[in-house]
Amino acid sequence: MGALEGVRVIELAGIGPGPFCGMMLADMGAEVVQVDRAGAVRGGDPERPPGNVNARGRRSMGIDLKSPEGVETVLRLVEGADMLFEGFRPGVAERLGVGPDDCLARNPALVYGRMTGWGQEGPYASMAGHDINYIALAGVLAHLGRHDSGPVPPMNLVGDFGGGGMYLAFGMVCALLEARTSGQGQVVDAAMVDGAASLMSFIHGMLASGFHTPERGVNMLDTGAHFYDVYECADGGWISIGSIEPQFYAELVEKLGLDPERFGNQLDRSLWPELTEEVAAVVRTKTRDEWDAILEGSDVCYAPVLTAAEAAGHHHNVARGTFIEVGGITQPGPAPRLSRTPGEVRRPPAHAGQHTDELLAEAGFTDDEVAALRDSGAVA
Repeated sequence: MGALEGVRVIELAGIGPGPFCGMMLADMGAEVVQVDRAGAVRGGDPERPPGNVNARGRRSMGIDLKSPEGVETVLRLVEGADMLFEGFRPGVAERLGVGPDDCLARNPALVYGRMTGWGQEGPYASMAGHDINYIALAGVLAHLGRHDSGPVPPMNLVGDFGGGGMYLAFGMVCALLEARTSGQGQVVDAAMVDGAASLMSFIHGMLASGFHTPERGVNMLDTGAHFYDVYECADGGWISIGSIEPQFYAELVEKLGLDPERFGNQLDRSLWPELTEEVAAVVRTKTRDEWDAILEGSDVCYAPVLTAAEAAGHHHNVARGTFIEVGGITQPGPAPRLSRTPGEVRRPPAHAGQHTDELLAEAGFTDDEVAALRDSGAVA
């Protein structure tokens, strides 16, 4: 049994960070019902689940939220739920009739999660956007990249998934714990701008102390330092080095055969550019596998730079079971790990609407009610 066993969640289906939040909750044992658009229901072989990894672990029903009957169906589901979350633009859920006031009127203890890029209010609230925009406004993107390049977007990991989906899941579980005491639900406003800014807390502290400068690519953690960077090997592979502490740095100098006197003043920033070039020249003399044989198991703070496919087969990840196979797709397993109530993936991703009938039956809808909803097009 997962830690969230018995928690019922309604997910008004969206893209990106919303499904990721649903995956996290489902991995930890919550019963997450994904409400897909009725128009998205196109059938599909249950033996061949879709490839959307973030949709794993829950069942799906198709509901037309533009029909009164469809809205009423969702509100009846809300009566038996602990949490609901949506990823619409501000005001859309209210216009559909499934906003916080509508849902909390049916279930005062409900935790209502809202996932947006800019937040529920503010000058940007109604604007469209994507991860790259949110981390730009949050003061993250300007600090990512090398000194001789423009800012480098880290895919959509920081805004969508780190600052968005994870913060939504965390906020909803916090609100659920409080509701168990007070009996009162509340709204969780998870904005990717807010979450991405929060992830920068450590850097704000270093900026305030003067240890980190606003200039990109010249600081210890942003590829400015020769002892914290990635280096290309003779075969085109790459390795990562993070030898910050003096004892780890000393081991780096020894393992790479560097001149101890030349590399003796580790924190002299004026030397970092030329020392980086010298380390790069040494690393280029061997293949990634050769460096692996030298550096693995040491305290250099080293790891080979692996692709997603390579990571799944690396012996450390295999030993820990970091990656699993679900529905024929290799993917990361549930995280973090709980000792007594570990997470698990209960089922592969569902086709849109695959479980509509059984979920309605579980919610107390009669056969006649289900038939009427089908006939009206409210469910699919």
